[in-house]
Amino acid sequence: MKTKLLLISKIVLIFIVLVLANPEVTFSQSDTTRMNTVRLNVTNPLIFGDKAIVVGYERILKNNQSFSVNIGRTSYPKMISINTDSIGIDLKSSYKDIGLNLSADYRFYLKKENKHAPPRGIYIGPYYSYNHFNRTNNWTLNTENFQGNLETELLMNIHTIGFELGYQFVFWDRMSLDMILIGPGYGFYNFKVNIQTDLSADDESKLYEVISDYLNEKIPGFSQVIDGDGFRKSGSEKTSTLGYRYMVMIGYRF
Repeated sequence: MKTKLLLISKIVLIFIVLVLANPEVTFSQSDTTRMNTVRLNVTNPLIFGDKAIVVGYERILKNNQSFSVNIGRTSYPKMISINTDSIGIDLKSSYKDIGLNLSADYRFYLKKENKHAPPRGIYIGPYYSYNHFNRTNNWTLNTENFQGNLETELLMNIHTIGFELGYQFVFWDRMSLDMILIGPGYGFYNFKVNIQTDLSADDESKLYEVISDYLNEKIPGFSQVIDGDGFRKSGSEKTSTLGYRYMVMIGYRF
């Protein structure tokens, strides 16, 4: 996760340097006629895979304020084969993946800090986000006591509310680069795991440990949700914890 976030930061930095080094680039000064921006989230595909496509819309309001909404498809990151000392799992079999991302925020562009009209400049404001993940996998296991197939279902709903700080660049009057830099929040998690198998209790426990390690690596804040214990049985659980928001979006103004 940290590696992918670092990659995103490097891509954004390179983009900004190339734009600033181009003498033909023009910046929007005080254009209030272009009140709308449509945009594409470029962080979700890097974190969650190429199936994660989220688009958004921002509308400029009076008094240096705006609101924005984002909606799209998301998914668990692509799974690969995982092996432990006593359990081997082949995750290349068929699966069904369903995911939804929905978020909204209300922005206050800081007039005293910004020389130009919104949407260019620093902004702050509250946000809400909702993420739904549902992945059903058919796996093949090989252990000393069990050889065969099993079906697992991972379902997670995450509601997060928080406060964000970001900066938006405007290039060539039409293009924008919107970066939410800091977005602390509080997340409400509802997750469910269902496994249908004839595994022994020990092997089932080890399988849950593998799933927990995988989700801890791929889902931001998951380690706080499970509090280090991981999954111990099939079923569902509700909890809440601190979360965060980091996002980079490329947009077109009209």
